[in-house]
Amino acid sequence: MSTQQGQPRAEIVQSFGRKRNALAVATCRRGKGLIRVNGAPLEVLEPAPLRVKAYEPVLLLGANRFKDLDIRIKVRGGGYVSQIYAIRQAIARSIIAYYQKFVDESSKRELKELLLQYDRTLLVSDPRRCEPKKYGGPGARSRYTKSYR
Repeated sequence: MSTQQGQPRAEIVQSFGRKRNALAVATCRRGKGLIRVNGAPLEVLEPAPLRVKAYEPVLLLGANRFKDLDIRIKVRGGGYVSQIYAIRQAIARSIIAYYQKFVDESSKRELKELLLQYDRTLLVSDPRRCEPKKYGGPGARSRYTKSYR
């Protein structure tokens, strides 16, 4: 693949992960094995107990599949937990998309089956969203107490 000037075109693929109001956009390209979240390495992601959740795609597929890829993730919205779930989904989806576009279909299918077998939310978004508030009550479903006296 090359552009009109004859320089090789960068192998870049973008994918996203969502959880509630959190949105993580991952850009995957050929590189040295860096995974960065908002400019910081994945190792310094907070809160520390949930860091393993963000590492799940890397641990499942093996670090050797990530050693020649750079993944940069920008995440915004939601809370801590939602952001971590969005990050792990973005990482998993980006490696699948990269393998589909630049490697081969059979290895992509193998990776996808491995991820789906472990946890479906690594590739499929959770469709649940916050229900909007309605009139006549303090929230979406509860009503104000009715009093007769």
